[in-house]
Amino acid sequence: MWRVLIGLSLGLLGLPVLAVLASWLWLDAQVLAVWRDLAETVLLPYSLATAALAVGVVAGVLLLGGGAALLIASFDFPLRGLLGWALVLPMALPAYVTAYAYTDWLQYSGPVQTALREALGWQGAVLPEIRSLPGAIGVFVLALYPYVYVLGRGALAERSVLLLEAAQTLGAGRWQRLWRVALPLARPALLAGAALALMETLADYGVVSYFGVPTYTAGVYKAWLSWDQPAAAAQLATLLLLVVTVVWLAERRAQSRLRFAQVKGARRVPTPRVPLSGWAAAAACVACALPVLLGFALPVLGMLLRLLQTPDEVGVPWPRFVQWTWNSLRLGLITALLAVAAALWLGFEQRQRPTGWATWLGQGLGLGYAIPGAVVVVGLLAPVLALQAVWPANPLAAIITGTSVGLVWAYLVRFVAVAMQSIQSGYTQLPAALDDSARTLGRSGWRLWRDVHLPLLRRPMAAAGLLVAVDVMKELPATLVLRPFNSDTLAVVTYQLARDERLGEAALPALMLVAIGLLPIVWLSRRLNDTN
Repeated sequence: MWRVLIGLSLGLLGLPVLAVLASWLWLDAQVLAVWRDLAETVLLPYSLATAALAVGVVAGVLLLGGGAALLIASFDFPLRGLLGWALVLPMALPAYVTAYAYTDWLQYSGPVQTALREALGWQGAVLPEIRSLPGAIGVFVLALYPYVYVLGRGALAERSVLLLEAAQTLGAGRWQRLWRVALPLARPALLAGAALALMETLADYGVVSYFGVPTYTAGVYKAWLSWDQPAAAAQLATLLLLVVTVVWLAERRAQSRLRFAQVKGARRVPTPRVPLSGWAAAAACVACALPVLLGFALPVLGMLLRLLQTPDEVGVPWPRFVQWTWNSLRLGLITALLAVAAALWLGFEQRQRPTGWATWLGQGLGLGYAIPGAVVVVGLLAPVLALQAVWPANPLAAIITGTSVGLVWAYLVRFVAVAMQSIQSGYTQLPAALDDSARTLGRSGWRLWRDVHLPLLRRPMAAAGLLVAVDVMKELPATLVLRPFNSDTLAVVTYQLARDERLGEAALPALMLVAIGLLPIVWLSRRLNDTN
């Protein structure tokens, strides 16, 4: 019975998606009129802007992340070790923080354009407007290329030596082996990283709203908050959900093809790297240093300079800052504990019954990370509003919007998949014979999990909790709408201050988010250095 209850509780995490899909059951005259207006005014701009953003980001992250992965994994040059781990640092910055920093640097009144106008003697704008579609593409590429870099570097570092040796015996030179053998083996990993970056782009609200890019995500919030049309917002969210689902399926397919890069009996050891010297080594250093400089160093430096200005220009409300930090930490820790507990239960059930219903539930919940925060918000609030219209005195609306319950629910919908991936990775390292031996010693069921699995899963549990907590603290769309009164978080305050052009005051909470985001980055960098 308790298994059924837990399963039903986890099944509630799929309710927002079902509510969004069910919105198409209500197509009255008012909703149809709204859709006609959308089709005549903004639907085409939403589609074109979203498509252009997607194509630009995918091309950019493949070029930047794939190129960096190829250089680090296949060549040896000065500063390679330092740059190898530094290339992951932009993952610590939420994309909207990078957007605020570059706006401060490159806007008309910013230091870059001011210096250029003084040097050139011009009066007008020297650089194109940063708050535009090309500017958004640049920000996303700098913030998200590490997805491609991490997966691509891992795939390139684990190339099969036998395949490369076979190519050499067939007369392939060093560069031919690199382009015709190594890169095709890493192609699924590179595409999987690009798909992850694309899903993050489609789910974003902070950058596109701040830059004024009319994407589907911005349209969902506009239909809900500005036009007061929840049904139209939910139906618009289904279009976004459809696109994200297609990308997620493509990413899963690319991940499933990773096994094809291995040959039975192949030695899983790194291949010798090609040494570079002279201009080639200098070019490789510059190519790997530029993403770190543009994606991490300059944004952080810009926020630090803002923070170090005189107190008359930037005031630091320390008591409120402590409250914002506590709210972020509290929500992150609560969600991390619940997500890790859910992942542990699902992992144990799937191990005991590989073909049972828990496996199907886990696969369904795995889609949660691909669901944009806008879809989750609409899926949570739409049923609440419908129920309130029928039963005005119901307490559900107050619980969802007046407490942290709705917020934690939305976080779990999105980030329980992160915990599941880490726990399942830990379970794959536990041999099945271990369970058989434990059962012969009288350990089964709950005692098997408590006495055998739990001690061996401590590191995956810690990694899962850390990743979920950091993701929760950086989450903006769901927090912006569902947060209870007077419980702002670092992400919300950073967005609100930057939106009001108070970039100096936004520097402190933004830097705190960066500092917290560095924790999983350090862990990830250590794992990368252990592999090659």
